[in-house]
Amino acid sequence: MKLESFNNIYHYNRKSRVKRWFYIFLALCIIFLFLPWTQNIKVKGNVTSLLQEQRPQQLNSPIPGRIAKWHVKNGDFVKKGDTILQLTEIKEDYMDPLLIDRTEEQVKAKQGVRNYYEAKVNTTAAQLSALASGRDLKLEQLKVKLGQLNNKLAAEEAELEAASNELELTTDQYQRQKKMYDDGLVSLTQLQQRSIAYQNATAKKTAAQNKLAQTRQEIITVNLEQSATVQDYSEKLNKTQGERFQSMGQIESSEGDIAKLKNQVSNYKIRRGLYAVIAAQDGQIVQLNKAGIGEILKDGESIGSIVPGNVDYAVEIYIKPVDLPLVKAGQSVMFVFDGFPAIVFSGWPNTSYGIFKGKVIAVESNIGANGLFRALAIEDEGKKPWPPQLKMGAGVQGIAILNDVPVWYELWRNINGFPSDYYTVKNEKPASGNEKYK
Repeated sequence: MKLESFNNIYHYNRKSRVKRWFYIFLALCIIFLFLPWTQNIKVKGNVTSLLQEQRPQQLNSPIPGRIAKWHVKNGDFVKKGDTILQLTEIKEDYMDPLLIDRTEEQVKAKQGVRNYYEAKVNTTAAQLSALASGRDLKLEQLKVKLGQLNNKLAAEEAELEAASNELELTTDQYQRQKKMYDDGLVSLTQLQQRSIAYQNATAKKTAAQNKLAQTRQEIITVNLEQSATVQDYSEKLNKTQGERFQSMGQIESSEGDIAKLKNQVSNYKIRRGLYAVIAAQDGQIVQLNKAGIGEILKDGESIGSIVPGNVDYAVEIYIKPVDLPLVKAGQSVMFVFDGFPAIVFSGWPNTSYGIFKGKVIAVESNIGANGLFRALAIEDEGKKPWPPQLKMGAGVQGIAILNDVPVWYELWRNINGFPSDYYTVKNEKPASGNEKYK
């Protein structure tokens, strides 16, 4: 006796469909093997910015000082020019409240000294002119006097010549008169007269010789006086010129001191403007690491960071050396940002959900400390825009798009451990591709 339940369980009287379903499954597998598959490279990275001024920046104390007042707290948004904190001076060289006024007084004093030396230079210039005029006048006087003595010398030489001729004549007459006296031809009185005439002529010649010698001595004296005058005035001129040069040196020294003091005044004024730490751009204050009032800051010490509010985001991705030849500037990359839901079919990127497309603009030539090469990518214009909620430093999963190949080829490549096909970007440009940032 056969049970009805036995027939319902085993169905041995029915025709089996396993073979048909096997062929259908086999056909589907074969069809699947010939479907297109997009090769890709999976990378990781972070959200960043191409522009340095749009990246998070440290807030540093421009001068050493003591914190007097905080104007912000962590998380506050500030505008460019807003005051973050106030500092007070701690260096004794700058504590004088009238430091700028006193330094400006020093500048005025140095300017007075400079003006004094300038007046002295003008005075010495006038003295030099007066000394030169006095020297020329004195030399002209000596020249005239020398001319007069030369004329006098000529006259006395003529007078001496006349006295010599007269003496020669009276000598001859005296000798002839004496001979005649000796011969008894003339009287003693006549001889005495001739003797007196001879003595007078001798005395006259001697007087002329003395006058001539005196005149010559006067000429020598005038010549010596002329040389002495030149020497004396040269010494006076050199001394005055030296004083002038010394005054000019003092002027230059005063100019240097004035410039130095003006520089100090300018530095003091600038330093007073550094007592307030100012926000250099719009952004959010984060990571403040100083607390309370009265804490002392060193020169250049970090007090926190500011994250810019307006950022043109980019993505930095890190590529393995083996995959580096496959990534070029201009290549398309798909991104999955942390915090944004996504369904990714890596072989069929167009069917994925929650992905954002980008474009590689630069690949660095040097390897990083992490053993990977760094590449930069920006938003692909004309595609789905990146979410505005992105934050600097957020994690990113990237998929670099390569060639389209059949599924069987991709399976064969992976089984054999072959790398992806070398991919060349059409219309590839060697430039960085960040034209919109220029």
